[in-house]
Formats: sequence, structure tokens, C-alpha cells
Amino acid sequence: MQSGPVLYECRARGLFRKEGTSPLVGDWVEIEDTGGEKGYVVEILNRKNSLIRPPLANLDQLFLVVSVADPQPNLLVLDKLIAIAERKSIEPLLVITKTDLGAGEALLKRYEKAGFRVFRVGLDRDDDLKPLLQAMEGKISAFCGNSGVGKSSLLNRIDERLDLSTGQISQKLGRGRHTTRHVQLYPVSGGYIADTPGFSSMDLERYEVILKDQLQYCFREFEPYLDRCRFTGCSHTKEKGCAVLAALERGEIAPSRHESYFILYESAKNIKEWELPKK
Repeated sequence: MQSGPVLYECRARGLFRKEGTSPLVGDWVEIEDTGGEKGYVVEILNRKNSLIRPPLANLDQLFLVVSVADPQPNLLVLDKLIAIAERKSIEPLLVITKTDLGAGEALLKRYEKAGFRVFRVGLDRDDDLKPLLQAMEGKISAFCGNSGVGKSSLLNRIDERLDLSTGQISQKLGRGRHTTRHVQLYPVSGGYIADTPGFSSMDLERYEVILKDQLQYCFREFEPYLDRCRFTGCSHTKEKGCAVLAALERGEIAPSRHESYFILYESAKNIKEWELPKK
């Protein structure tokens, strides 16, 4: 009798294609064992969330990697990524890199005040990794960051398997790992990390859209004020009697965060639900 987990190589039943869906990395599924550690995926269990690109399901948290400098953080892009994560019920966490170039104190305070966990990581300080590893325990996590912010270096320090060379070939699949569509889960620190080659801010921005009526719920520091506005359907952009704008004036909401909200709201006003990307 074999003990421990068994790895099955499975194909998806054709019915998923007919239904316009397919299994994603991170899915919980039921399989039919056909022998020889092979089988078929026969049912995809309910997902708590999913992303289009990279194709992932049931993420617990998303680490958004930004650098203190070189390149400077783009707060609008960062706030949009946070909003997308919030909409998907994925906990967003901020990782500030290149702290040898600056402390990142303003960034730290801005996002901690908004209610997010923030980590600061230097280039060669392994003790900086301990809080990150602790945050990953028992969770399915992914890291998102653009070129130049130090994401690859950070992932290499966490686990060298997370940056396998392009030339390495999967023995079972017979193809290179680092293709646009390929994603793999690796056990790290009592949880799993989704190794997502090419997972940049552009992926989320392009494939994940938030409608204007949903946007207010994606800025968590707005929440205490949403039911205090004078008018129903308040957009929190210019209305008199808006509790969110009053909180902004009192310094309870960071101006940069509300500015991002305003820009995203204006952009979302003309988006129709039927225009959203298909899941």
C-alpha cells in the first residue's frame, strides 16, 4: 500500500469545454482514477475566486511588489491592483523592495493607514524574509510585480524553484515551463506559492475590470462612511453631503488613494457589464 500523497496526471473531460470552462491551477476537483496514476477531472468544485490571466483559482492572498525607487512606484496602478484583489476576495499585501535606496516610510504609512499589511525587504537581509514566510503559512499566494521592482530576486531568495530557467522541461508534459499560460503551485513555508512567469501589473489591468458601482467597495478605508452619505447612489467624487469626501478633508483617507478612486471611477463610467472579459 502506497503512503503519502499521489500525483495523478489528469485530463479534463470534454464536458467542461462544452460548458465554456476548464480547470485552473488552484482548483479543488474530483477525479476518476483510470489506473497507472492517470485519470480524468470529472468535476470542478466551487471556487471562491479566479483570475483570467494568469489562470488561477482559490487564491488567498496576492503580494504586490513595488520598489522604493528605480522604478518609482506608480500609485494609480498599485491602487487598481489592490482594488482588483479586493473585488476578487483576495487579500492584498504590499511588499516594498530596494529599501537600500530609501526607507519607503511614506509608502508604508499610507497603506498601513488604509488597512493593509506592508513588508519591507532589502537586497541582502534574510531576516526581512521571516515576516513574509510567516504570512504565507497555510495560504495559497501569488506575487505580482513589474520588471525592475525586484520580484524575481525576491522569489529566488524565498525558494530557488520559483525561478526555474526557461530551458528546463517538464518530464510529464514534455514542454518548457515558462510559457505564458503555464502556472504551477510550489509548497513553501507551510503553504503554496503560485509560480506565475510573466505575471505583471499589466496582466491584471488588462484582464480584470471593475464596474463603477462596485468600485467603492474595493477601497476598504471607505467602508465606515459608505452608509453615511446624504444621497443614495453617491459616487463619492463631488457630491455635497458625501461622508467619504468629508473623511478625506479630515485626513482620514489619503489624498492619493481617493485620487486613484476618482480616476478609476471616471474610467469605469462607460464600461458596460456585457463588455467584461469572459471567465
